[in-house]
Formats: sequence, C-alpha cells, structure tokens
Amino acid sequence: MNESARPKAFAAPNRSQTPEITQDSGRIGVLLINLGTPDATTYWAMRRYLKEFLSDRRVIEVNRVLWWFILHGIVLVKRPFKSGAKYRSIWNDELDESPLFTITRSQAEKVAASLSAREHVIVDWAMRYGNPTIASRIEALVAQGCDRLVAFPLYPQYAAPTTATANDKMFDALKTLRMQPALRTVPAYPTDPVYIAALVNSIKAHLAGLDFEPEVILASFHGLPQDYVDQGDPYQEQCQLTVEALRKELGPIGAKLKLTFQSRFGRAEWIKPYTDKTVEALARDGAKKLAIVCPGFAADCIETLEEISQDNMDIFLEIFGEILR
Repeated sequence: MNESARPKAFAAPNRSQTPEITQDSGRIGVLLINLGTPDATTYWAMRRYLKEFLSDRRVIEVNRVLWWFILHGIVLVKRPFKSGAKYRSIWNDELDESPLFTITRSQAEKVAASLSAREHVIVDWAMRYGNPTIASRIEALVAQGCDRLVAFPLYPQYAAPTTATANDKMFDALKTLRMQPALRTVPAYPTDPVYIAALVNSIKAHLAGLDFEPEVILASFHGLPQDYVDQGDPYQEQCQLTVEALRKELGPIGAKLKLTFQSRFGRAEWIKPYTDKTVEALARDGAKKLAIVCPGFAADCIETLEEISQDNMDIFLEIFGEILR
C-alpha cells in the first residue's frame, strides 16, 4: 500500500502521535466509521472483502445454513470477478485504493483540523469491513490515552445493516479490553439542520454548474430488503424525512425531488421505488434531463461512482434520455 494511504490517527497539530500515557490523561477519541472497501480489485482481495461483508448476520438475515452454501458455493465463486471489474472502473490508481478509502481518510483529516483547538480530542477512522479495522483503531486511540470514545458511523439514516453492525463491532472490540474506555455512539441524524444545510448547498452548487435544467431530481438512497423494514427497521421512514426536509429547504427546486432506492441484491423484494426502474420509467415517459443526488452516502463509493454515474446513466441514455448528471 502507498505510504500516504496507510491508516493513521489524526491528533491536533504539534502533538506527538504517541504521547506519554498517564492515568488522568482524559483524552477523547472520535472514531469515524464507514462501510468498507476491498484492499485491491484482484479476485482474492475481492473474495476476502465480500466474505466478511456477506457473512454479517446484520446484512444477510436468511437461514444461516442455507446462506452458507449459497455464499460459498455460488456468490464467492462468481461475484469477485464481477465486483472486481466494477471497482477497477472507479479505482484511485494514483494511491492504489478505492475512492471510499481516499475520501474517508480525507474526511477524518478535516474533522481533526476543525477540532485542532481541542487538544484533548483525537480523531481517527475505520471501516466496518476491510481495513483499517475498528479494533485496530480503538487500540490506537486507547494507546494514545483516550479513556472516552465517540463512535460515529457515517450513516445519516439508521439501519441495522449499517449503523447497528458498526456499533456491534465497536462493542466486540471493547469486550477484549481489560480497561475499557467509556463509549458513546452518535444517533441517526436524518433531519439535522447542519446535515440538511450541507446537502442543500451541495445540490444548489451542482445545479448551478450544469448547462441544463433537470426536469426531475432523484434522491437515491441505498436500498434495504422490505422484510427488514417490516420487522421494525426505521430506515425507510428516515429517508423520507430527509427528502421532506430537503424539499422544504430547497424551495421551488424541491418540487422536482423524488425519493428512490438503489443497490438491490438477491431475489427478495426491497423497499421501493427502485432507482434503476424509476430512471427507466422517466426516460420512457419522455424525460430528457435528469439529475441524481445520493443523500445517504457520506463519501463517493462503488454505489455512487459506478452504479449511479455509469449503470443508471446507460439505462437513461439507451431509452432516449439526453443528460443525466
């Protein structure tokens, strides 16, 4: 791995990364947690990543015995080739890492800079699947004298396969420690004013840079199996709350906003409407100019750079659409 890409903690400027640890050091560690990324686009790297991801019981809730045979007999045999090709199409070749890795590291650096006046706060980052692992970054924060931790899963809308599993991994890591730091977790923030304002500013800036006016703006969120919502997962409702808040703050532009869900996997029914089917329907109904925003993703990744920017672009253009941005 390129040296600049190696995971590291980001403390305030001019402070040692490995200060002397004292009993009353009282430092606070802030750990940003994103979903994860493979270490490379090769078959075995993709297989390792997919195995960890798709073995998570929060992600796949079907019968464990049946799923084991499907996962090891079909999915992990074929999918690494297909997923590897998709990742290669968006890979950060300069640093030899995925965009999600690059961006999440940059976000941690910027959060650390914004908190630099608080010398007792140390900011780090981790991935739920792949590297850097949550356990390794907790260990690094504790070694720097953090007796309190703030776990910040980077998901504005709560879902068991995202926020909950990230917290699960935090708790698992703490189970191994003799001296546990106190832990706080950040709740979902689907309508937080700062989050909504950031989205509004981003949407307006993007639209201002276009040479056309979109007829429809899709707010595309990652999907979730319908069964998960039926069992009480609040994700779909929180996505709706985010879109409602955006419509209100965007003014006249907000009337063009339409909620959809992307990234289906398997044969089960997922929450609707589906992004790809909506893009197809809009093109067939005569829409020529379309824009898509992904409010649930804290960093560009395979779902935004490949699925939205490439796959859905192809769907739209093939059915007489003209521009999708």
